[in-house]
Amino acid sequence: MDQRIVEFIAGLRAAGVRVSIAESQDAFNATRFMGIFSRDDFRHSLRTTLVKEVSDQPVFDDLFPLYFGTDSPPMLNLNDDLSPEEQNMLQQALRALLEQLRQQNQQGKPGEQGNNQFQQGNSSLNSRQLDSLMQLLQALLNGQNLSQESLDQAGQQSGLQNARRPYEQRWVQSRMMRELGMRLLEELMKQLPDKLKQMGMSQQSIDQLMQGMEENKDALAEQISRHIGRSVAEQRAEEHEQNREDPQPDDLMHRPFDRLSEEEADELRHEVRRLVAQLRSRAALRRKRHKSGVLDTKKTLRSNLRYGGVPLELKYKRRHLKPKIVLICDLSTSMRNTVSFLLRMVYELQDQISSTHSFGFVSDLGNITEDFAEHPPNEALEIVLARPDLQPGYYSTDLGNSLNTLMARFAGTIDHRTTVVFVGDGRNNHRDPRLDLMQQIQRRSKRVVWFNPEHPRMWGTGDSDMVEYLPLSNGVYRVSNMAELTEAIDKLLTSS
Repeated sequence: MDQRIVEFIAGLRAAGVRVSIAESQDAFNATRFMGIFSRDDFRHSLRTTLVKEVSDQPVFDDLFPLYFGTDSPPMLNLNDDLSPEEQNMLQQALRALLEQLRQQNQQGKPGEQGNNQFQQGNSSLNSRQLDSLMQLLQALLNGQNLSQESLDQAGQQSGLQNARRPYEQRWVQSRMMRELGMRLLEELMKQLPDKLKQMGMSQQSIDQLMQGMEENKDALAEQISRHIGRSVAEQRAEEHEQNREDPQPDDLMHRPFDRLSEEEADELRHEVRRLVAQLRSRAALRRKRHKSGVLDTKKTLRSNLRYGGVPLELKYKRRHLKPKIVLICDLSTSMRNTVSFLLRMVYELQDQISSTHSFGFVSDLGNITEDFAEHPPNEALEIVLARPDLQPGYYSTDLGNSLNTLMARFAGTIDHRTTVVFVGDGRNNHRDPRLDLMQQIQRRSKRVVWFNPEHPRMWGTGDSDMVEYLPLSNGVYRVSNMAELTEAIDKLLTSS
């Protein structure tokens, strides 16, 4: 149990909760004094000693069941409530449905004579998925948890080992449920009552059996969810500790993106998570300091009229501390390194941002928001950089045309709370910069800023339109290396 508490504390720290060595010792002392037989006493002992801020309580509540389980009732052996004859009916019905599914899989098409219940999405099943379904059925009927080996194997197949952030749990869980046969089980359970009724089982027994199967299925789904959550928390804690002990060389932070070797770029990609953790801590601290907002004089006077203003209760205007961001990213060859690192960092920081809409452009604009919504940042980035409509060409960059597409199709993403961030060098191959559209964007948005890797002395040279765009912007940040990019993102979170 002591080791599990150590792992839990590491998970809290990795999630941003500050826990000192003294507080860790207090937690051990409290649990030894209160004991571990009462789950509520054990939980309150840890929460009282490890959590100091109200804002950290949800993190504790999320992680506690991942490390110490839940108090849900145990699963039931469903065979115990069935007579021998009913057990035989159940086994025959399941065998028939599984055989039907297996035949459809071998034929690669729906079964005939009305046996099309499993048609949708199951034509490409493999034998491993069918075996997983049979194991899942056995666990469900016997009221047994899935084995650790089954969970580990399904996690490996689903990419669980690559998940490091809470928001990645959703897509891993979807893949893992499919890998373990949970989706097939749900389809099978829809057909089972009719099959049992045909075989002569009473409606009361069918209803009781299906209720038990639903409850056991929910318990298995919860076990899978806990396994994923704990794995993500442990991997994040391990990474957090490794980054503390083995930081990367500082000089790489100041090396220009266009001079990085592939090996150095890989080192910086691993560095991103440590930088994101620092930015997240700073942003959280700023929100804590400024959460009260600006004094609202009218509301203060109005609310204090009822008791004469003694004592005076201050009222504050609500502050929107998390920014809304629209990213417009130049994906031409010269900008790809810079954009890649920026997108990684911004999408790792989604918990610090109210909403993000992202677009990439070369000759025209493409919406890449959904790519990042449906995939983890690293995977989404690979998809975006491989998109045919966003491939760089010979003198093909056209920001003016991209602005036209933005305002024609996606103007609704920009409002008075939005900070629009252009990530590019402002080079437009002597095409129309569409300053009129940039003026519209500036009027609609809260702020317009540029992240430009070029030195200011290069602005306006050759095909650069930065000198024209500058008066229509609220700020330009140079982002030629990782140190500058990190500082620019920090300022973006501060002032947006």
